[in-house]
Amino acid sequence: MGEINVLVWSKDIFLRWSDFDAESNTAAFEDSHSVVKFRHTWTVNSDEIESQIIFFIENIQLSVEFYPELSWVRTLQMTDDLLKHEQGYFDLAELVKRENLEKLQNKFYKKEFPTRGKNEDQRKQNAKEDSNQMISIEVEKLEEILSQRCQEYNEQTNFGQNLEKQSEYNSIFDKLR
Repeated sequence: MGEINVLVWSKDIFLRWSDFDAESNTAAFEDSHSVVKFRHTWTVNSDEIESQIIFFIENIQLSVEFYPELSWVRTLQMTDDLLKHEQGYFDLAELVKRENLEKLQNKFYKKEFPTRGKNEDQRKQNAKEDSNQMISIEVEKLEEILSQRCQEYNEQTNFGQNLEKQSEYNSIFDKLR
């Protein structure tokens, strides 16, 4: 399976229309569509306490990714204003990440979780799988928050058509950089 091409949010990354690689969806209401998701990494360590093997979750990192191969635009609608609106989804995800990362980390840091398995290798593998599942559930909640915020963004800016509201959002997003 080939590597999936993604753009990772950073203060220096700005979307271009050439980043929208998917075919446009003729059945869709929108003139463009951006796919933005969170990706997490973490460290899991284990220890034996009172003959019980437990694991710890540390160093949770969250990145915001834009998926060019799933994002599209109608060629006749490629305007600077629409591109700025699409950049807003990417920036909004970064904002949601910053607002929630510490809360996500605190849910797991300095806590002990039981392991399962008959030997050390099984316990390590299960600790990795279990910790991933636990963090993934929380990241899904962030995806739901992002989805709600994107809906509000679209309603308030009328999909970028309300330039005054879009400008207010752009000012918020500029502070991320």
